[in-house]
Amino acid sequence: MSRRVILALASVIVFSSNVPVLAQLLPGGPSLPSMPSVGGLPLPDVSRSLDAVEGAASRLTPELLAAARLDRLRDLVRSQPRRLDVDDLGQPVVRGEILAVSPGPASLAAARAAGFTVLRTQTDPTLGISVVALAPPRGLDIRKAVVQLRRADPAGSYDYNHVYLDAGLIEGAAAPAPTTGAPITVGLLDGGVDARNPAFAGMAVEQRGFAGPGRASPHGTATASLLGAGRGGRIRVADVYGDGKAGGSASAIVAALGWMAASRTPVINISLVGPPNAALAAGVRAMIARGHLLVAAVGNDGPAAPPLYPASYPGVIAVTGTDARKKPLPEAGRALHLEFSAQGAGLRAAKPGGGTAPVRGSSFAAPIVAGRLARLLPAPDPVAALTAVDKLTGAAEDLGASGYDPVFGRGFVAQTPGR
Repeated sequence: MSRRVILALASVIVFSSNVPVLAQLLPGGPSLPSMPSVGGLPLPDVSRSLDAVEGAASRLTPELLAAARLDRLRDLVRSQPRRLDVDDLGQPVVRGEILAVSPGPASLAAARAAGFTVLRTQTDPTLGISVVALAPPRGLDIRKAVVQLRRADPAGSYDYNHVYLDAGLIEGAAAPAPTTGAPITVGLLDGGVDARNPAFAGMAVEQRGFAGPGRASPHGTATASLLGAGRGGRIRVADVYGDGKAGGSASAIVAALGWMAASRTPVINISLVGPPNAALAAGVRAMIARGHLLVAAVGNDGPAAPPLYPASYPGVIAVTGTDARKKPLPEAGRALHLEFSAQGAGLRAAKPGGGTAPVRGSSFAAPIVAGRLARLLPAPDPVAALTAVDKLTGAAEDLGASGYDPVFGRGFVAQTPGR
């Protein structure tokens, strides 16, 4: 298989955006979706079987993963030029929006005097933070606008409204995770979920949209089905993508965290990745201080990629993926810290419209860990949250170097206790 073909497949395996959604699930069968090009590279008529994808994955190098990632980011921004822009590092952001985190009256007055306009204000009394979206003066480049605000108000907190992408794709042979044990309440920040799928029979799926009207997505539905809430359990779904036009933004994620805090959802799965962001960091800190456990995927940019967030924030439970043989996925990223590993390939998960589809990526390892933690933490509590993590550590399988290691973290977490 040529380097160009492997790079094209790499750009499929590397984290996939919901803005717009690029296929992350094989619709019921073992072949790749039709794809005339990926990231501008023509995809020759080679074998579209999962064996071909696995072969490409086994040959992924840090250089190929980095090239695929940059390709995907460029294509994402090009696909929505009126909605998306890039920051100074080339990361996708919402065009024409700068986020001020809990600004005081003097900061807002100074911003207005400099020609900035307040687009909206979201205040969360539960988290104790507010996020104000500012529009720069007409004609002012957004990158220069951020620099101007930071210089004018060094004590303030200003950042782009970064866009976060989901992390997962293809593969599979096993059945969805069985739902055993007492029902749990667990949260999900993702795309919407098709609650009509039989995988959710007997579960309460409560959904709220934070980027316009909610919409069932392949990624959200698959991730939710792996949480293992069980019959009688409850899954709270914060749809931060909606129709995809304004989805995945830092401001939407912070608002969704506020809903999870107000509803006292103890464990929240976030299979989304992106750069560090001041507003997101403030929301994460507030959630952890209240005793919530945030479980996040490390992403699929490869071990040499820069750390991705929210997985890399202190206190977040970062999860990486393995294959069915408990070998690390070659595309799995490395967070600044790592708590657990779980199976992220060789799985089937629910899909919109019914049935299951093969899935692959750290996106699908994270909900396995989140589901297990939700059985150990019935309500938000800072001390009980630490105890729950320690208990799961004791039940995890020690892989790799003895004790903690940067490849498997505290250990491998099985879908079902005792397996």
